[in-house]
Amino acid sequence: MELNQFTDYSLRVLIFVALRKGEIASIREIATAFAISENHLVKVVHNLSKLGYLETFRGRGGGMKLALEPEKIRLREVVEAIEPLAVVECLPPRKGTCCIKGVCELQTVLHRATQAFLGELDSLTLADLVKNEQELKGRLGES
Repeated sequence: MELNQFTDYSLRVLIFVALRKGEIASIREIATAFAISENHLVKVVHNLSKLGYLETFRGRGGGMKLALEPEKIRLREVVEAIEPLAVVECLPPRKGTCCIKGVCELQTVLHRATQAFLGELDSLTLADLVKNEQELKGRLGES
């Protein structure tokens, strides 16, 4: 299973902002730290704000900060809100047109595998991802 780029960038934004501990971060800073397009990050940040994970501020000195404490942001919820997890066409929410849908064991196996993946993410929060704060800040040029 591979997360799409939008989900990957969303998680990176949350990590960066969590490291700021309440201080405002800008899209430009995040784009520079991760070498990601600012235009793409605008969409990511807008979506994270809509989902309630970020609080955004307009104008000079604007940017974003976490809307929730890192301990309250469960990775499963973030990924499920952003990522289409139907790895094959017969898994919900996709309808699928496969003629063996419903009798094929692949559907069952992949559903269980997806649930195991989500179960692992359910045990983690954003706080777990930023435990090694100093190393992360060093890599991101945030010393």
